[in-house]
Amino acid sequence: MTRHVLVLGGTTEARELAAALTALPGLRVTTSLAGRVTRPGPVAGDVRIGGFGGAQGLADWLREQRVDAVVDATHPFAAGITANAARAAATTGLPLVVLRRPGWRPGAGDRWHEVASLRSAAELLPRVGRRVLLTTGRLGLAAFAHLDGLHFVVRSVEPPAPPMPSDVRLVLARGPFTVADELALLREHRIDVVVTKDSGGAATAAKLHAARALGLPVVVVRRPSPPEGVPVVPDVRGVLERLGIG
Repeated sequence: MTRHVLVLGGTTEARELAAALTALPGLRVTTSLAGRVTRPGPVAGDVRIGGFGGAQGLADWLREQRVDAVVDATHPFAAGITANAARAAATTGLPLVVLRRPGWRPGAGDRWHEVASLRSAAELLPRVGRRVLLTTGRLGLAAFAHLDGLHFVVRSVEPPAPPMPSDVRLVLARGPFTVADELALLREHRIDVVVTKDSGGAATAAKLHAARALGLPVVVVRRPSPPEGVPVVPDVRGVLERLGIG
């Protein structure tokens, strides 16, 4: 009998997982994308786009589609869907695994200021620098919209929507970035502080190395904690082992 696995996707790790799962016999794989990115990369297996309507809507979909297991491979800061997945899995009795790439850790020479939220980052920022490289995603700019007297260079895959700070230079780009790229960007715009979420992974880590090389402070927003009792693994192999496949 074919087993149906739902992958809550949108990350590089989700695409890697979908490719690994579809290569195995006896598995049907559906990857769900939120639809916030207009041109997502190719994904192996079936793809659905859009929300489920909360935890209950997801639970209903899992039953209707006869899903056997759920893997949450969303962005580390997608706390809403992660919470909904945990509640839906508990409601339906299905196994749930969270796939999260390891977070970043400060090294020698780093000048990190770790904060709990974007709001906390905005409160701290005026005391740390004036020319800001902001790489927190296009949906997080509202937390900084009230800050006057600061110049923001905002890097995003797609154009952000207001509200946003009044003094903004928009840079549209998609990683991965090299250290040389990041050094050039920081120097060109005379950046004196970097703001980022702890997304982890190598694709956007070069900005941290560049900031270290230039002695710049970095405001790092810590990840939300995963739901209690839900297993978290760092890679595709961990998912296959938890699900007993592969």
